[in-house]
Amino acid sequence: MLELTQTPEGIVVPVKVVPGASRDRIVAEMGGALKVTVAAPPEKGKANKAVVRLLAKALNLRPNQVDVIRGATSPNKSVLITGTDEGAIRSLVAGD
Repeated sequence: MLELTQTPEGIVVPVKVVPGASRDRIVAEMGGALKVTVAAPPEKGKANKAVVRLLAKALNLRPNQVDVIRGATSPNKSVLITGTDEGAIRSLVAGD
């Protein structure tokens, strides 16, 4: 199950990112984190920007409502999401 953390600013989601994949997609829940793949390479913040766009689109949010707050240079990131609830975030992997 996703290990979401509610804060006054929004919901913090642990994300495991696999950059350089064939396509951008939300794969599954893995060890309490949301596993995502992005086609962007892990250089100059390109993969982070792709993760923000992917999650914003999947949750029907604006990209400025999704922010990588920890792990900018690591595949294991913490992402702050505002303007939604835990149920919507959990539904991203409900089918898995």
